[in-house]
Amino acid sequence: MPTEAKSITNEWQAFWLAVGFLTRIPMLVRIDYSQKLMNQCSVYLPLVGLLLGALYAGLFTLLSLAWNPLVCVLLVLCFHLFITGAFHEDGLADSVDALGGGYTVEKRLEIMKDSRIGTYGTVALVMALGLKAALLLDAQSIWLALLVAPAISRLTPLLLMAWLPYVTDPDKSKSKPVAEGFSRKRLLVSVVFTVVIVLVFSPWLPGLWLVAITAILTVALVWGWYLQQQLGGYTGDTLGASVVFCELALLLGM
Repeated sequence: MPTEAKSITNEWQAFWLAVGFLTRIPMLVRIDYSQKLMNQCSVYLPLVGLLLGALYAGLFTLLSLAWNPLVCVLLVLCFHLFITGAFHEDGLADSVDALGGGYTVEKRLEIMKDSRIGTYGTVALVMALGLKAALLLDAQSIWLALLVAPAISRLTPLLLMAWLPYVTDPDKSKSKPVAEGFSRKRLLVSVVFTVVIVLVFSPWLPGLWLVAITAILTVALVWGWYLQQQLGGYTGDTLGASVVFCELALLLGM
């Protein structure tokens, strides 16, 4: 196979691998799985977010034909938790449990690996989901907020991966391949893609570019600084938490 064609095939497979990694959507192509391919897939996080956003916006529009906005938003959130397997919410709960209940780095990492959820994690989940529903209901355009927020917010973990060290047991972490193989060159591709999304939808959401930049950088800097202080770097769970935090910040701005 020519080099260019092989490269296109690898990127296509990397995209579908990212879809399979972040969601329960069946992969529609054959994947020649390898560590290198897993390393490549992180660049497609915002694109997967846009795919999810399109599903959420479409579902909300369909549901709104029969029910009021509150019911529709809650049903869309239920669908979100199902289609993603509560992937990022799980990271939020584990992160808050660990950072709230651990007094040393070792203890925090130990708590983070525990599959059980504690009081801190439960409270964080309830508040995050409740606030997300309230902010969506308060948005100028609910379907548009559902569409763009998942894509824009998934740039934040890539910034953390680019500038912080990875600090968990690599042999027991499902994010190991992504974390070890991420490069700043691929981050640039994700940044460009996110900028395009913001520019495309700015006419319908005035000020979206300012809200997006503020939310992404604020969460990346504040959460990244806190993780550096508490853990010395990031883990897979803290990356998931960063997506939730950035989505909430975006919705606050919208």
